[in-house]
Amino acid sequence: MNLRALGRTGILVGEIGVGCEGFLEKSDETVKQFIDLMEEGGANCIDLYSPNPDMRSALGKALKGRREKFVLEGHLCTVWKNGQYERSRRITDVKESFHDLLHRLDTDYLDIGMIHYVDSVSEWESVKNGPVMEYALELKKAGTIKAIGLSSHNPEAALAAVHTGLIDVLLFSINPCYDLQPANENLELLWDEKSYEKPLVNMEPLRQELYETCQRLGVGITVMKAFGGGDLLNEELSPAGKALTLYQCLHYALSRPGVASVMSGARSLEELRLSLAYENASDEEKDYAESFSSFPKISWKGHCMYCGHCAPCPKDIDVASVTKFLNLSLAQGEIPETVREHYAVLSHTASECIQCGSCEARCPFQVPVMENMEKAAKLFGK
Repeated sequence: MNLRALGRTGILVGEIGVGCEGFLEKSDETVKQFIDLMEEGGANCIDLYSPNPDMRSALGKALKGRREKFVLEGHLCTVWKNGQYERSRRITDVKESFHDLLHRLDTDYLDIGMIHYVDSVSEWESVKNGPVMEYALELKKAGTIKAIGLSSHNPEAALAAVHTGLIDVLLFSINPCYDLQPANENLELLWDEKSYEKPLVNMEPLRQELYETCQRLGVGITVMKAFGGGDLLNEELSPAGKALTLYQCLHYALSRPGVASVMSGARSLEELRLSLAYENASDEEKDYAESFSSFPKISWKGHCMYCGHCAPCPKDIDVASVTKFLNLSLAQGEIPETVREHYAVLSHTASECIQCGSCEARCPFQVPVMENMEKAAKLFGK
């Protein structure tokens, strides 16, 4: 399993993680089999949004003796009442549910304390200035959590949180259809058929800004909804009008700036095996460029997808990386120090571009690569 740094946290996570969907309503033995398979495949990150007590207890038993091998992303503000999940900002509920999580997992700490489901700027302001954030900061100071996270579907709310410096990790919904939708507090619009009735062109700028800002500021991104609840894998249900493969969805999410791990919502051991097999899939199996360029309802014309189809360069320039560093700097309005350092260690830079055009001839999205190389050479220098 390829490990990635989770932003500035110092935590390493496998690029394929697991949501807790597969643990729900499963026997203790089945949950143990899930954890066994994760350990065998090197997947170490688990998102625990559900407050289901049976799931928590079964997972605690499965982790016994190997807790340190896993990175647990436990949610604050998700509580269990009257036999079902509720989201609550009531601090007594939040504390009670968090202590229950620690108890049932039989651990004295969580790697990430994820503030659950903040989808509006006003709600973020309330959380930031209220007892929930105060509690999260107390937990971090005490070492009960190593990092503070936030889960959101709205790039506007997520950006507001990221810019404060209070959160270290962002759990965000990323896939090639949601990335086309404008910021909205109503997350149901992300999968509403009406949102895809008109042709859609290129990534929504605020989402691109969010990913690039997270990378620049060291906020690690873990991904939810990479398959759009499974719709993207089904041609009849896919908002794009064409089905993608599991590997293409995973590769798309993992190619976004700032992303460290994708939480696969595997509901069975077989689905988990398929997700883990991404690590051994060929470049051809992961490649999403051809499929994206043929979507009947969506166009990414002129937008670099970091897909690598521009390679090989006769001067061995890593065009995708140069373009990513260029976009990060343009979004910021200056060259961030970390970007400057990463650009400086490239074996070959944009200043070596000979403007042969071979990259543009191969690009499925008609990106003006030569123009980008000129901009990068001017911006970064030799």
